[in-house]
Amino acid sequence: MVTAAAVVIDRAGLQELRRLGVTDSKALTSVRREQLAADISRIALDVQIGTASVAEIDRLNILQATFLAMRRAIAALEPPPDLCSVDGNRAIPGLEIPQRTVIQGDRRDLVIGAASIVAKVWRDRAIVAIADRYPAYDLAHNKGYGTANHRAALQHYGVTPDHRRSFAPCRQAAEQFQLSLFAPQDAVPINPDEAPSHPTD
Repeated sequence: MVTAAAVVIDRAGLQELRRLGVTDSKALTSVRREQLAADISRIALDVQIGTASVAEIDRLNILQATFLAMRRAIAALEPPPDLCSVDGNRAIPGLEIPQRTVIQGDRRDLVIGAASIVAKVWRDRAIVAIADRYPAYDLAHNKGYGTANHRAALQHYGVTPDHRRSFAPCRQAAEQFQLSLFAPQDAVPINPDEAPSHPTD
């Protein structure tokens, strides 16, 4: 799953975000992200989440699925914004609202930073919510990222329905696991001349 957040902030809200120290979600601890996500939801005129499923990621690719999640989040805003600030150097295709792209926007732009925090918190909560289904993958701690223990679990147990096959480690684990399932040792042809003899009495 890929997650995007759309956040609408007015001028007074911008000052409050600055006072709170909103910045790139990756530069914050999980506890601080949770605190700020609650503050952002209180300050913002509107906050919406958009997602794209694992199947959509595998069908479209991660970039196009991310754009899809962004469009879904923005489409849910009421009323629609006059301008959309987008993290990165690519505008969202198929969006009729005027856009401005900001490279490293989650660090340089308060509204983009706020959206990155909300999206990260929502995504991590969604991963933790499914962690009990797959305890061997330690999702509650690694949040779905490719840590050593997560990769080891992929190699040992294969992939779950919530893993995206287009991600190389998941694809490789799925292929390897299928080989182990569909090529058991007893399926290997045996030369009759080398077959063990059995007593007849």
